[in-house]
Amino acid sequence: MTEDRTDVSFTDEEYAFLRHVRFGELPPAVRPEERVELTETDPRRDRPEPLDDAERWDLRHG
Repeated sequence: MTEDRTDVSFTDEEYAFLRHVRFGELPPAVRPEERVELTETDPRRDRPEPLDDAERWDLRHG
């Protein structure tokens, strides 16, 4: 015989423990002096630059 155990309820502390077991701890926060400054780059081109030799292009991508 199997019992229907839908009436089981956990306390907030039990849910916190289960979250900790499943996911672990968060990594330590990064301090502002440990951060680096990003440098913006040119946007990506959608098409390659045209080549002066069409045969070379075909051989490279053939």
